[in-house]
Amino acid sequence: MKKFLATLIAAACLVTSAQVATAEDYPPVEEVQAKLSTAGGTIFPIGNPNVAYEKFFTGQTYLAPLTTGQSIGVANVTFIDGAHTFWHIHHGTCQILVAESGAGYVQIWGEEPVELTPGVVFTVPEGVKHWHGAAPEKMFQHLSIMQTDREVSTDWLEPVDAKFFESLRK
Repeated sequence: MKKFLATLIAAACLVTSAQVATAEDYPPVEEVQAKLSTAGGTIFPIGNPNVAYEKFFTGQTYLAPLTTGQSIGVANVTFIDGAHTFWHIHHGTCQILVAESGAGYVQIWGEEPVELTPGVVFTVPEGVKHWHGAAPEKMFQHLSIMQTDREVSTDWLEPVDAKFFESLRK
């Protein structure tokens, strides 16, 4: 279970910056909830700032694990103002993303990005290079659902091209 949670955190809830961030560098949860209310609100807890794997994300994210000790791990992930993952690959499990609020994207390598808006469900197959997160300057939340009853790992790769990401601005 510990390895799964570490993988889930690495897979869906990381931030990156030029210097190491601390929880004090993040806006208070109440401020995030207020901002989310303008993006459709949230029904799940926002969780805590996730600074442990910041080198694999752009921007700030929060993680709220919703299950523990189960064969399926579910976490609520909150992306602040355009935060998104680097390209990465999950081994040993697929990843199901359920968009909850705000606006985001997911992209599989070699394919066009798919817009994620509340209610959209997207499955990333096991072993497929992809990225996901908020649209430029938007708030976004999704549930991340992954199997935990097997050996899983994540390979973190290069950042999403900044010019390409900005081209997604609407």
